[in-house]
Amino acid sequence: MPESRFNLAARPSMTLVLAAAAAAALVACGGDGEPEPTGAEPVAAPEASEFPQPTGTIDDLLAEVGTTNEVGATPASGTFTPGDERFSFALLTVAGAQILDANVAVYASRGISGKALGPFPARLEDLSTLPLFVADTTTPDDAKGVYVSEVPFNRAGEWRIAVVIDQGDGFVATPLTTSVFVSENQDIPEVGDTAPVTRTPTLQDVDGDAAEIDTRIPPSSMHEDDFAEVVGKEPVVLLFATPALCQSRVCGPVVDIAEQVKSVYDDDAAFIHMEIFEDNVYDPDRLRSQPTDYGLQSEPWLFVIDASGKITMRIEGAFSANELEEALEPLIN
Repeated sequence: MPESRFNLAARPSMTLVLAAAAAAALVACGGDGEPEPTGAEPVAAPEASEFPQPTGTIDDLLAEVGTTNEVGATPASGTFTPGDERFSFALLTVAGAQILDANVAVYASRGISGKALGPFPARLEDLSTLPLFVADTTTPDDAKGVYVSEVPFNRAGEWRIAVVIDQGDGFVATPLTTSVFVSENQDIPEVGDTAPVTRTPTLQDVDGDAAEIDTRIPPSSMHEDDFAEVVGKEPVVLLFATPALCQSRVCGPVVDIAEQVKSVYDDDAAFIHMEIFEDNVYDPDRLRSQPTDYGLQSEPWLFVIDASGKITMRIEGAFSANELEEALEPLIN
């Protein structure tokens, strides 16, 4: 997604964010020998008190603050269960350019007539990596950042979502064009579950020809370990993604991110990148057995698993190096 500035808000420049990422990643380890995080800190969420308090439905909120045709909000994930959930989304101009400098908050309601909940301010997570880790299959149109909020989906069912943007001298809203569905019955393993044991192909299985099990160019370095042999013995980062065939435009960036994090944390966890489609040919009816074992119907998906085999983090869609490192730190210290 080409980057675009959207001057309805005042956010720190992404140039500063990228510089922070580069500065952090230049240090491989701290003075005590512990891994030093490589990712940039997120651009902090604004205060909830800066946004309107809802008094009725989502439609009432939209009528109160007004809507815009200049920008749209697109969810970066679609799988939710009742409870406090990570809700991520992109802001795009009508031309499809990504907006990376807005002060925003999320509002949610169950159904059309439900009372609007919120505001839930969103931080901006940076999806950039150092040039060393940017693959040829990661294109300038791929995602550069993602807004992340925590939303209390307190009941199963259909939820309506609106994003309100602080313009500095007022507010404007953009509703999601589709509803979010929260379900208690998911086939995808959740945080706290024991990770399903599935065998993942390694370089040894393909006689060193990584292109058979990886669409990234160049292939990632995350094919040394078979998940079935390391799970329950050490922390594992298991990333389902298909950089060359991705439908969400974030597989390339997140594999790059995992590569950058692996460069520092390789001695502390096993990193495994698992492709989605049989024979590396896009066909929704021919998924590899591993994503099927995890009940996945979209990509990418990240699972962080502790040394006992329990899932400690799962993320659908985009995530930052900062988020992955924060998930790893408690497992290795």
